[in-house]
Amino acid sequence: MAIAPLTIDLIPQVESLMGLGAPYITPRTHSDYWLYATHFSSTCPVAVVNGSVVGAAVAFRSQDRPTEIYIQDVVVHPEHRREGVARALLQSVHDRAKAWRCSRIYLTSEPGNTAAHSTWTSLGYSNVAGDYLVNGISIVRDFKGPGRDRAIYEIGPV
Repeated sequence: MAIAPLTIDLIPQVESLMGLGAPYITPRTHSDYWLYATHFSSTCPVAVVNGSVVGAAVAFRSQDRPTEIYIQDVVVHPEHRREGVARALLQSVHDRAKAWRCSRIYLTSEPGNTAAHSTWTSLGYSNVAGDYLVNGISIVRDFKGPGRDRAIYEIGPV
């Protein structure tokens, strides 16, 4: 498995892969992925096995808080789960955060996504205290706007 920055030629594979993340991940538009590949590729790694993209992460350094990186999406092809793909993708993001001297990396998850909770906590992320619990997972009300409650996970200092 090779971990590399997202490039324009890999966009169609990433779009298809993101579609496999339903119902928790909604693929973005082609132009969004073009922007990620041309302006944010250092925090948008892909995992490639035999020429095929088997995992991808989309993350961004905050412009308002440059010591923080927000991970928007992480997806691994079902046939490659439990092979360390997510760990390798996130390590790439962590390495970039360390180079930038960031102090926090965080991500969000849907309240009912217990599989994601297990993944994030196994990778060292902490579930941030929120407003209520769902299946033992702390949820922040309206984190992504009205009615968009999310579990927040963070790791830091990097």
